[in-house]
Amino acid sequence: QVQLVESGGGLVQAGGSLRLSCAASGRTFSSYAMGWFRQAPGKEREFVAALNWSASTRSYADSVKGRFTISRDNDKNTVYLQMNSLKPEDTAVYYCAANRYGPASNRRAAYDYWGQGTQVTVSS
Repeated sequence: QVQLVESGGGLVQAGGSLRLSCAASGRTFSSYAMGWFRQAPGKEREFVAALNWSASTRSYADSVKGRFTISRDNDKNTVYLQMNSLKPEDTAVYYCAANRYGPASNRRAAYDYWGQGTQVTVSS
């Protein structure tokens, strides 16, 4: 069982930056692939970024490539999402998710555990 708690969301102007954190409980964090997803009002939850247990494999949605960076610190049981050059269309609730022993998947169904989400609002 893994519990995930996101933090770092907030209100930022277009062009600004935010860093989201996702703290995981449990001693097996290093065996999990981790992902970030987001959900805007009235839209389905969509993939943002993911990385495998060692961070040797990372994947990104086309809409965030070159602007967002996913990373992890297995000693701190934490995964990060650095978001630069933010746009109003990045406004959403951001969720982290954990996938034990799995790859860095872009599919929601691949993930076993989800956090409660953190709101990111980008003003124009």
